[in-house]
Amino acid sequence: MRILPVCLSACLACLPVCLPGPAFAQALPNISLLSVRYNSIKAAEKATGELKAQLDDVDKAIADARRSGNTGEVRRQIAKGMTLLNKEAWTPQTDYRASLALRTERTVVDSAVPYAIRLEQIYRPATELSPALTTKVSIRKRVPPARPGDAAAAAAAEAAALQTKSLGTFDGVSRDLRESPFAMELDLSGVEDGSMVLQAEVLDGTTSLGATTLGVFVSKGLDAKLKALDTAALSATPAVRDDIAYPGDYIKNVNRGRVELADFNVAAEIAKAEAIVTGAKGGKDPFKGKTGDFERHYLLQGANEIMPYRVYVPKGYAASKPTALVVALHGLGANEDSFFDNYSQLPPQLAEKHGFLMAAPLGFRRDGFYGSGVMGATDAASRRRGEYSEKDVLEVLRLMKAAYNVDDSRIYLIGHSMGAIGTWALAAKYPQTWAALVAFSGTGSPGLADSMKAIPQFVVHGDADNTVNVSGSRNMVGALKKLNANVTYVEVPGGSHTDVVVPNLPQAFEFLSAQRKGVATSTKQQ
Repeated sequence: MRILPVCLSACLACLPVCLPGPAFAQALPNISLLSVRYNSIKAAEKATGELKAQLDDVDKAIADARRSGNTGEVRRQIAKGMTLLNKEAWTPQTDYRASLALRTERTVVDSAVPYAIRLEQIYRPATELSPALTTKVSIRKRVPPARPGDAAAAAAAEAAALQTKSLGTFDGVSRDLRESPFAMELDLSGVEDGSMVLQAEVLDGTTSLGATTLGVFVSKGLDAKLKALDTAALSATPAVRDDIAYPGDYIKNVNRGRVELADFNVAAEIAKAEAIVTGAKGGKDPFKGKTGDFERHYLLQGANEIMPYRVYVPKGYAASKPTALVVALHGLGANEDSFFDNYSQLPPQLAEKHGFLMAAPLGFRRDGFYGSGVMGATDAASRRRGEYSEKDVLEVLRLMKAAYNVDDSRIYLIGHSMGAIGTWALAAKYPQTWAALVAFSGTGSPGLADSMKAIPQFVVHGDADNTVNVSGSRNMVGALKKLNANVTYVEVPGGSHTDVVVPNLPQAFEFLSAQRKGVATSTKQQ
């Protein structure tokens, strides 16, 4: 299962999104998500006195670093702010620890071959060090963090930590790892398959200066499996070629640093692709006539990457009958699985109940924002990400219309958090496409309300949302109602950023089922 999406803090709305460039083989933790987490925790803390003054200084330093394009310093200041919010002192040692990073040519690795990694620094910390630095490298099984009160998960995490395997101690580590990264070659032949965490601890003599980790996926024989899929894709019919090639394409992009490994299940994705190879023998299309929940893939032109999208086809679907379609947009940090695996898995159940088709695109990247300019980013990388994010949504819509008998008068767009931001942005840009909208915990540009005033909308927000302030929805709804738009607004007293979604999903789908382009309804509420 995938983790519930997290969305941007309202105070980030005017800040650019800065992602690490492709200079290294794997992506650092997404800086947008780090910023969101920091700002959300800070908002909940409501700091006063000395702590507030310290955090104000951190925020100023972050703003200065963003303006100068110094992403390493942004990461340093976020680490400092998180340390202060955790009621800990920001010391030279914590400064040094936060500077460390492990980099490699592959984060999805075949354990049958030697594995090269580098110990580096994101920024130069203000720390005095001796020349006698060493590093101890180890590996352990990756276990998802335990939820509060989940004793079994906590015990599993503790047991995994105790099963750490040493991969060696290396001396000659440079004091300046930006200038002189420290290269190592590791033997993973005795490591079991699965998601692992590599750790490199740096020591000054016997004193630990801190450690850094890197998530990797280990699979013996991986290279041969990927080669077999590539060969099968070349001879497959165009209908399933991208579905077969997807795991290899995604892993290639992870290793090139374009995307994070995140929760991509290497073994499961390879197994699904192998099953498609089997089902496509003899030129068959294993997806033809398929109902229920499944994932598809296609090559996004221009980006030259294979995109995943999740599909739900109701059991009663008949190609002879035009069928309503719901396009679902996930929140920041989530992916195409969000509206299927999260929210108590309610959306596909509601799609089945109402006889809707449902499709959920990735949106090119987990932080693509579907082409919305609400983050105010102006750099070329951010513009490219936004353009392809929007294009991905439109391509998935095109593919659904090509594969199914989609009722053009009942195409609906829904989203949570970043997905709600995208919902309003795409509604304003393509108002003739959508029969109705649903926006949970979002924000947008009230100046665009006139462009989408003819589209019926169902909007939900909690008034205790520390991630996206409720004013985001209030302002949008207010602007729409001034234009006499059909808007149903549900503001949940005490509602947080995520807990408002599931209780209001049934009503949202009921709202959608009553909407058809060109047909007036009486669902409007004041």
